[in-house]
Amino acid sequence: MLLYFNACHYARSERILKRAVLFFLIYFSLVSPNLAAKPQNYLEQIAIFWQTLYPNGGTDLYCAKRFAKYDRGYNIEHVMPMAWVKKELKCGTRKQCRERSVRFNQIEMDMHNLYPSDKGANHERLAYAFAEIPGENWWRDDCDLEIDKHKRLVEPREAVRGDIARAALYMEERWEIPIYQRQRSLLLKWHREDPPDAHERWRNSQIEAYQGNRNPWIDGERP
Repeated sequence: MLLYFNACHYARSERILKRAVLFFLIYFSLVSPNLAAKPQNYLEQIAIFWQTLYPNGGTDLYCAKRFAKYDRGYNIEHVMPMAWVKKELKCGTRKQCRERSVRFNQIEMDMHNLYPSDKGANHERLAYAFAEIPGENWWRDDCDLEIDKHKRLVEPREAVRGDIARAALYMEERWEIPIYQRQRSLLLKWHREDPPDAHERWRNSQIEAYQGNRNPWIDGERP
């Protein structure tokens, strides 16, 4: 009788164990590929950026030009330049930072800091600080981007100054990359003068759905 009980108990335990193993095999076959495929750095994130936020094209940040899907005249701008991040983290060149610093990779791929840009405008902006530059000396006749190369300053068009401010202020808060006081005061001014529009709020929600966090500066949680 005891042997029969032990045999039954063993068989039942074995069935439970097999079911548990089967469950985990199914679970990991469904979930693990998604986890493994999640980008670990900016270069892996590029396609996700376009697919998530601009699947059918959109309007670029600096020149207000419409671009189509797969338009090679546009690339991705980091509103807070990675040069500022490299300097703060002291991790070397951009290539070295990517190889050495997990934190740098996390910062570089944060989609709240990424915007589509005319390639030429992105190149000309470099890592210049933002400013309000006297006059209206546009970088290009069809692009309201003003650049003072001597002072290393750049002035974006008025319609996106708030967007730029909220992206930079978010990065300072989220990743503790300090912005010097004069620059921060200007960004706060732009944030107040140019409040979020419907597209910026939509973009915030799209990024949250993919990345898992929101920009509180867009949600009105900051003064």
